[in-house]
Amino acid sequence: MSKIKPKVLDRIDLAILNTLQQNARISNVELAQQVNLSASPCLERVKRLEEDGYIKGYGAFLNASMLNYAMSAFIQVTLDRTTADVFENFKQGIVKIKEVSECHLVAGGYDYLLKIRFRDISCYRDVLEKVVSLPAVAQTHTYMVTEQIKQDSGVPIY
Repeated sequence: MSKIKPKVLDRIDLAILNTLQQNARISNVELAQQVNLSASPCLERVKRLEEDGYIKGYGAFLNASMLNYAMSAFIQVTLDRTTADVFENFKQGIVKIKEVSECHLVAGGYDYLLKIRFRDISCYRDVLEKVVSLPAVAQTHTYMVTEQIKQDSGVPIY
């Protein structure tokens, strides 16, 4: 991704991003029609948006319940010290735990917020054991998700 100051996007760029975010499987011809461009300039813009780092990738939203990951929880993690090497060691360990779907370094009363997915409470215990066995983990607090109200649907464009 580009580390240069982002370019100013015009309304067509924003429309392309918004449309692709809602339906990444749309054909270039359909996308061009929706943003009022011809196909060739539309494809050039999409490629530029990819090259400039506005589009990080394409994917599918999977049904976690059907794949035996129906449960989720958030875990607050507090480290026993906050030095660069401890942060790096934690990052290297946490990315290896497949049940961790998100990990955020946060400012506030704890250091990391994890989102985990798992099959059942027994699997939750296994994941928690993996997390607490990472170097420098001093404390965790878990919040079980009982109902998902809203899921990340992307960046609000308009």
